[in-house]
Amino acid sequence: MRKRILRRNMARWLLPLALLVPLCAEAASVDNLRLWAAPDHSRLVFDLSSPVTAEVFTLEDPRRLVIDLQDSEFNADADRLDLSGSAIREVRTGVRNGDDLRVVLELSRAVEPRHFTLEPNEQYGHRLVVDLEYPGESAVEDPIDPIEAKIREQEIAAERAQAEAVAEGRDPDTVTPAAKQAQPHPKRDIIIAVDAGHGGEDPGATGPAGTREKDVVLEMAKRLSRLINATEGFKAVMIRDGDYYVGLRQRTRIAREQKADFFVSLHADAFNSPRPHGSSVFALSQSGATSETAKWLAASENRSDLIGGVDGNLSLDDKDEVLRGVLLDLTMTATLNDSLTIGGRVLDRMGRVNDLHKSQVEQAGFVVLKSPDIPSLLVETGFISNPQEERRLRDGSYQQRMMQAVFGGIRAHFERNPPPASLLAWQRDQGRGGAGDEYRIQPGDTLSEIAARHNVPVGQLRQANELNGDVIRVGQVLRIPSS
Repeated sequence: MRKRILRRNMARWLLPLALLVPLCAEAASVDNLRLWAAPDHSRLVFDLSSPVTAEVFTLEDPRRLVIDLQDSEFNADADRLDLSGSAIREVRTGVRNGDDLRVVLELSRAVEPRHFTLEPNEQYGHRLVVDLEYPGESAVEDPIDPIEAKIREQEIAAERAQAEAVAEGRDPDTVTPAAKQAQPHPKRDIIIAVDAGHGGEDPGATGPAGTREKDVVLEMAKRLSRLINATEGFKAVMIRDGDYYVGLRQRTRIAREQKADFFVSLHADAFNSPRPHGSSVFALSQSGATSETAKWLAASENRSDLIGGVDGNLSLDDKDEVLRGVLLDLTMTATLNDSLTIGGRVLDRMGRVNDLHKSQVEQAGFVVLKSPDIPSLLVETGFISNPQEERRLRDGSYQQRMMQAVFGGIRAHFERNPPPASLLAWQRDQGRGGAGDEYRIQPGDTLSEIAARHNVPVGQLRQANELNGDVIRVGQVLRIPSS
């Protein structure tokens, strides 16, 4: 009797274990391959049925990248993968050691591989991401001219020397600028960095009719860049010009590498209800978001790095370590002041194209706005989650009018406040003729001293120049109102 009970109990224990064995032994499956080609890298994504362990290494003569996946099988169609624009010439697969999968990429150039795995999210399941980075290549297809870059570097060095003098308590008027204005006038272009949000692995928000944010904002970014490049004295640098992902902090790094005077990131809003509508403009907030909606949006946009698998911190290595904190505070204050001023101009013009979600420039902690020395805005062009605005966002006419509004605000600011070495500054100086209604800021000047010197109230001087505070920059030209 006891033996029958023991055998019965053993059968109860062993049966579930027997059922578990084939489940545990089941191989992972590669169900799909996706590829995105960028100017400086390609990203290959393996869609997996379950997590895998992968080993990635390169071989020479000929160049190949080998990807070994333990206990895996290949159920995708590699022949359907579009390899154009990438470093991959051919994809081959085979069985290794009986149960493992080997994927071999035939390469057309040298690469530096990097790989990582991603957990399932709203769009995809388990993934293996393999990045093929191209040594020495720029992320920008049409980078800034080296001569213009040098001029911009000299301007930045001169501004930094003045800021360091202030931070150390020295008279900035005694500082010899790192670069004097060249003869003839440099007449450089004003560089606008245009960032199309999301991309590649990260589609952004999706509208009720299936419109993807990454597609809409890329088209608008191209339209904005064409408007900028068609305007004398301006040049656009696109952060991404195709369907691939760029890390959030990498976007600001690219803008700084290209010596951008201004950075604008384009997005399409979304909410968990179809009712919210309207366009918005955001600048950086150092103390947090200004509304619950802004907080929700900031968290949503910043999660893109988790989708893309990119991390890192904004580099401030080019600033003196001892003065970094003080300089960052001084620089960020001036940058934020410019961002808010330009944002007001942009928002005013956007309100003529679409309803505004908020009537003032909002502030939130978007990662892409955190470059300390480039004025930056994040523009939400409309709510893609609203059916009516989703239709507008797909419409080429609406896209064009919205980008004309965005560039109109940016252009208006720089026409009033052109960088000293820019073509716009040269054109303004040619027509000024020594008139006494404008003043170019010199090292050591303060707004109150300028106001006293010209016998006008400080508030009136601020209003005439659309200043939100007392932050001014060397080389900036102020309009002096009649007393």
